[in-house]
This record gives sequence, structure tokens and C-alpha cells, in this order.
Amino acid sequence: MATAGPILVVDDDALFRALIAAILKRSGYRTVEAATGEEALDLAGRERPELVVLDVRLPGISGHEVCHRLRSGDDGPHVLFVSGERTETYDRVAGLLVGGDDYLVKPFAPDELLARVRALIRRTHETAPVGLTGDERNLVRLLRQGLGAGEIAERSHETPKSVLDRVDEILTKLGA
Repeated sequence: MATAGPILVVDDDALFRALIAAILKRSGYRTVEAATGEEALDLAGRERPELVVLDVRLPGISGHEVCHRLRSGDDGPHVLFVSGERTETYDRVAGLLVGGDDYLVKPFAPDELLARVRALIRRTHETAPVGLTGDERNLVRLLRQGLGAGEIAERSHETPKSVLDRVDEILTKLGA
């Protein structure tokens, strides 16, 4: 099962991290591993993971802070929190509120991990942009704000016709 980027496995427990990586590799995923939040952020910047399996309790920067930083950009990876200590409902809700996509309580079955990973990666591909450029995404954002072609043209120093032409190009890309 090939992914666009690797799956970043972040846990300070070396044996658990190796186990998760082995389960994922056996299922055809490419993985990279980090033991700390700082290392995870560094690797994420270099490797551009598609998904992060992230322990909540890490030395240094917490899993919640790592998630928040990873998700602060436009195209941050999906985050699957894992925890054996923070297992109460409010812990799981907090993980989702800081930007996590799912939360898995340790111990868990390998099949459950793989099912959640597949679901998150499927969501990535279902919601992935159709190759819009940064300028095209910005134009869509302005349209979502309710601006018309004339207002957008003023802001971008172009003619209303060229704005409408760009909208037509975007619609063509999206198959509309």
C-alpha cells in the first residue's frame, strides 16, 4: 500500500516505536521514526509525512504541541494520537481539539491500528486538492469570503475578465 509520503511514528518508547513501524512496514507502508517532539518536527519538515502516529506524552515538546505545530500549515499531515496513559474521554477530546484526526488507546490490536491508518490515508486522498496552485487556492478562498470578480481584480491588480478566466480554469481542473 504505497502512500505519497512516509508515515512518521513518534514515541519515546523505542520498543513500541519499532513495533508500530514493523506493523506498518509489513503492510507496505514506508515509515520514519522519531523519539521526541523536536525530532518529529525536524523529520516532518524534511520528509513531509502523509500521516503521523503520535504519542501524547513525549519528553520535551508534548504530542499535543507537535500536533498543533504540524497542523498549523495549510497541508499538515493527518495525526493519529496513541496513548497508554492519557486514556480518559477528556484526554481523547483534547487530542482531537488540538488538531488530531483520531485517538487510539494502548494497548491495541495491530488490525485496529492498520484500519485507522488506512481510513486516515483514504481521507487524505479523498480530500486532496486536485493540483491547484497557491494562486488558485487563494482565489478560491477569496470567492468563499464572498468577494466578486471586481473586488478580487482590484486586490490582485488584474482585470475582472482575467479573474473570471482563472475561475473557469479552476472549474475545469475540478471537473465542474
